[in-house]
Amino acid sequence: MTHPPPPSRAPLKIRVLATSDLHMNLCGFDYYSDSPDPSIGFTRTASLIRAARSEAEAQGALVVLCDNGDSLQGTPLGEWAVQSENAPHILMQAFSELSYDAIGLGNHDFGFGLETLDRVIADAACPVICSNAHRQDASSCWQDHAILNREIKYYDQKVTLKIGVFSVLPPQTVKWEAHLLQGKVVIEDILTCAAQKVTDLKAQGCDLILALAHTGIGSAEPETGLENAVIPLAGIEGIDALIAGHSHLTLPGNAHDGIEHVDANRGLVQRKPVVMPGASGSFLGVIDLTLDRAGNGRWTVQNHRVSLRSICPTKPDGSTEPIQEDPVLARLFARGHSETQRRTAQPVGQTDQHLHSYFSFCAPDRGLVLTAAAQAAALRPYLQDTPFADFPVLSATAPSKFGGRAGPRFFTDVPPGQICLRHVNDMYAFPNELQAVAVTGEQISDWLEMSAGVFNQITPGHQTTLVDINRAGHNYDIIQGLTYQFDLSQPARFDAGGHLIDPVNRRIRNIRFDGQPMAADQRFVVALNNYRANGGGHFPFVDQAEPIALPNLPVQRVLQDYLSSALPQDPLQYAPYPFGFAPMQGTTVLLRTGPKAQTHIAELEEYDPLVVGEDDEGFLLIRLTL
Repeated sequence: MTHPPPPSRAPLKIRVLATSDLHMNLCGFDYYSDSPDPSIGFTRTASLIRAARSEAEAQGALVVLCDNGDSLQGTPLGEWAVQSENAPHILMQAFSELSYDAIGLGNHDFGFGLETLDRVIADAACPVICSNAHRQDASSCWQDHAILNREIKYYDQKVTLKIGVFSVLPPQTVKWEAHLLQGKVVIEDILTCAAQKVTDLKAQGCDLILALAHTGIGSAEPETGLENAVIPLAGIEGIDALIAGHSHLTLPGNAHDGIEHVDANRGLVQRKPVVMPGASGSFLGVIDLTLDRAGNGRWTVQNHRVSLRSICPTKPDGSTEPIQEDPVLARLFARGHSETQRRTAQPVGQTDQHLHSYFSFCAPDRGLVLTAAAQAAALRPYLQDTPFADFPVLSATAPSKFGGRAGPRFFTDVPPGQICLRHVNDMYAFPNELQAVAVTGEQISDWLEMSAGVFNQITPGHQTTLVDINRAGHNYDIIQGLTYQFDLSQPARFDAGGHLIDPVNRRIRNIRFDGQPMAADQRFVVALNNYRANGGGHFPFVDQAEPIALPNLPVQRVLQDYLSSALPQDPLQYAPYPFGFAPMQGTTVLLRTGPKAQTHIAELEEYDPLVVGEDDEGFLLIRLTL
């Protein structure tokens, strides 16, 4: 008897497509400068999504499309989109149009509050997942996990593949957004939650497990409470592939070169495929998986390939060739885009100075001075008839647009003349709220030491880059109302996690208030934002500071009121600029800033500046003599 030949072996192909950290950059437009920006925007990412899906399906591959969080907040368009009269939310409509399979939540997605988040999630056409965040006050509007049942053809037979998806975000979110989440949401450790979710999903018969990990690449040690947990997360047995984010970096790519357990070129962490698609829609992440089924019916990943597709790729001659915008999404976003342009053009006030952040780390940033003064002006009335009425008032601000991972165009730049609402957002990009704390001089000293960690240690007589690219610029607090010096010949006192490196290390010199040395037991009230007051940036003063109750005061609104003269001018606006550097004879450093800084180079006169040129990423390099 002759038997027919067995069917040819045909491994199953799955293509995972991923976006992350869109921050409502939907239209390839910079609302702060009121100009197009082809390097960002979901309308172009959507074109890549459609092309990658068609390409995969033509090869018989199954496609899974996910977003990894921090999509809802980040531009003025996001503020328009969450208003109830503009429902359903335009991004949820876009996700539906592109047939997204799952949406994870990031920390910024909670920034409009739970009521708004509930309303937006109700507009979603696919599961919205956050596995380690648990509501205490009501039932969760998001899911704990999702199981995607996909019918596939294997050996000429139809079988069902069960893909388990879970999502995690930093547990610090509940601190960063404490004014919105305290008593309402509990967020558990990423690794503890992930291990349990893998067990649960396996028990429910999942063949493949995908982690939407709104977390970056940090410590390799499986510590409790990690903000950036991708390395130990990838080590959890049972996770087949991960989509990472939060840090706005990319993988594959040289951003993670030289890190143990990370193959930056191939996009592997602990030998598992991991894609990190940057931010603002700049890249589409792609993970191609090949699965085969063993005789016991279990599926295993036989091969994988991780890649990124840019919406604004660079040609061999160095020029760029932006991907065409998706016409369906462009039409979908058109009304919100034009309405946002109209709103952000509303006049607020006047300035006779150019307000920019090109030199925030080494010279006066007049925009930060105005923000600090606005915070103090809004705070002072609430201190009257309180135990803090006679305390000196200081104000802490940090640059929100400083280049860094966002690129050489990401700087505040407000020309002299009329200030519009978009300029307010340019000066203060985050939707934070004003808070206040009472602190001692000793606590302020450590506060400033933590800020000083943004700088590299400088060896006298040698040239190095001024700012440590591994430290976040938005954690460089400048405290208006004091004066002090940085001695960069000294090592940092605290690491990026706020841990004391060595009690001997001190970079801050000569802290003075009102011209006199600040005493360790001297007490002050400091105006600051909720992110810092709630522990954002791991500043060591937070646990000892005494919080001062304030009503809901959005900092952007406070700044708008100050610029429009609705708030009185504050003396901090005219205080001496806080910081300078201790002289280091014969020593130069390189400042890495935006190309437009060259127009303002006269502001660096005290450093005898010399323009060196541009680096590979397009940042302008200026040599400064300390």
